[in-house]
Amino acid sequence: MLELDHLAIAATTLEEGCDWVAQRLGTAPVPGGRHAFFGTHNCLLGLANGLYLEVIAIDPDAAPPGRPRWFDLDRFAGPPRLSNWICRTQDLEATQAALPGIGPQVALERGDLRWRMAVPENGQLPFDGCHAAVIQWDGDLHPAAALPATGISLRRLIVTHPDAQALEARMALRLIDRRVVFETGAMGLRAEFDTPSGCKFLG
Repeated sequence: MLELDHLAIAATTLEEGCDWVAQRLGTAPVPGGRHAFFGTHNCLLGLANGLYLEVIAIDPDAAPPGRPRWFDLDRFAGPPRLSNWICRTQDLEATQAALPGIGPQVALERGDLRWRMAVPENGQLPFDGCHAAVIQWDGDLHPAAALPATGISLRRLIVTHPDAQALEARMALRLIDRRVVFETGAMGLRAEFDTPSGCKFLG
């Protein structure tokens, strides 16, 4: 089975992405770290119920990774936006078999954190990137546990795609989360949050 783990905000620069989130949610993400394997870095914002937001961008100080970066960041352009949703599993191999196309496993680490993730070789997830990425955390550590409380909680994640029914059917066998809604339309993600100052949106 899958559980919603975190949401990713892609940005041209980390500073731009963090400012964008802070303006919309009223709270700024805190520094995360670097991912040497993909040449990226991030900042994080804690959410209720063990979730978190990740702002991710290409690290200008990192060496080229020699392969497409995850989250299709090599082709990212424009203002920051909600680009990906990530689900966790306790059995990545079985999930890969059930969801073909999500990519081979990549073993990663940042500080004390260790995890494996299915990353397509071209960097883009199925359904034009609207498919969930899948992660398996190794060990008991999880980023959300170390993040400051913000009073922000996810109300809904709306996944929109021209073939949303097929995507929903594919995910429904492994993910049961009423916060995740699939709608037919132009490709994109939109998240609704309850915050101390009311309902806010990221898209």
